[in-house]
Amino acid sequence: MKYYLAIDIGASSGRHIVGWLEENEIKTEEVYRFHNGVEEKDGHLIWEVGHLLEEVKTGIAIAKQKYKIESLSIDTWGVDYVLIKDDEEVCPVYAYRDARTERVIEEVHSLIPFEELYEHTGCQFQPFNTIYQLYDDKKQGRLEDVTDFLMIPEYLLYKLTGVKKKEFTNATTTGMIDHETLKFDEGIIERLGLPKHLFKQLYQPGEMLGEYEGIKAVLCATHDTGSAVEGIPMEGNELYISSGTWSLLGVRTEKPITDVDSMKANYSNEGGVSYNRYQKNIMGMWIVNELQKELCPDEKISDIVLKAEESAYDEVLDANHDSLLAPSSMKQAFDDLLSVKPENAYDYFRCAFKSLALSYKKAIEELEHNTGRTYAKLYIVGGGARNQFLNRLTEEYTGKKVIALPIEATALGNLRIQMRSN
Repeated sequence: MKYYLAIDIGASSGRHIVGWLEENEIKTEEVYRFHNGVEEKDGHLIWEVGHLLEEVKTGIAIAKQKYKIESLSIDTWGVDYVLIKDDEEVCPVYAYRDARTERVIEEVHSLIPFEELYEHTGCQFQPFNTIYQLYDDKKQGRLEDVTDFLMIPEYLLYKLTGVKKKEFTNATTTGMIDHETLKFDEGIIERLGLPKHLFKQLYQPGEMLGEYEGIKAVLCATHDTGSAVEGIPMEGNELYISSGTWSLLGVRTEKPITDVDSMKANYSNEGGVSYNRYQKNIMGMWIVNELQKELCPDEKISDIVLKAEESAYDEVLDANHDSLLAPSSMKQAFDDLLSVKPENAYDYFRCAFKSLALSYKKAIEELEHNTGRTYAKLYIVGGGARNQFLNRLTEEYTGKKVIALPIEATALGNLRIQMRSN
């Protein structure tokens, strides 16, 4: 029996999951889980990557105590990265929710209008896209003498193996990949005045990296949504939502769709394992988690959902509103967007769930118009798949058959890629 280790790190937690094949089915065991989250330092939001690396190593050690691990791989959220001078990290490592890019977005678009960027890359606009972060680094002098920039999972794998390799699916979250050549767009890099030597060869999921303590290290689809889509046991090609901090709603397509309608609807084209993911970022469980921290931190989310279902509050808001990205108070951010103030905590949650379901409805209508196809089913995976009230609202508003699978789809996809490469 061969055992594989998927290390799946999200914006709020990380998990080490061992998987193996048994009668053509992947069996799994979670062997370690740890907390993750942004830290505030000197007025900025940052990642403590040293902490992440130590947690990664701790989980590997625990997995080795129980199993003989054949290989491992790491996936995380996209967009964020670590700058390196030879072998030294450039700190701080900024988190995507930090507001630093607000000062450069207009300048980037004056050099390359967003319409042109989208035509080249098919990457949706988000103020935290890597392209804006790197340009801010340039303006702040942080790129001087930098030899590498590695996305977070690439950096963690490098620290384990000593090998620096850039992976394709995560690179497509940067807003800098030419959707035709599937390489870094040299024209964009040149016009922004970024150091060309940072944008190196891209490798596909399944690439072998090296070893860590006798365990082979492999590149999975290191962007967690890329692995999640690989992990969905889908019949045919249907809609999906990877429901976590963000709700990533999309469908697999043969090639990117970069027309004006897709740009206006802010749809993104990101790399999959031999296919394109045509998808949209929706604020997701972030707004729910932040409300819970603020309004009822000691209450189980399952109890909160039941009480939200009993609420009669009927107003909704735009779940993708910019003010919800990183507010100091999520409750206040809701109050500012609503005309009728909720009477109790559970009114806020009912509003959040209804608003998310309606945002799914709108996104699906846009997707079906832009792809010219109608879909019958919507697969929901990730933590949000456990929310039966939200699932029911989603089915009601979208008219799609919701198939909610509260499975670790990201870890399953990570494991499948490893199993195919060994």
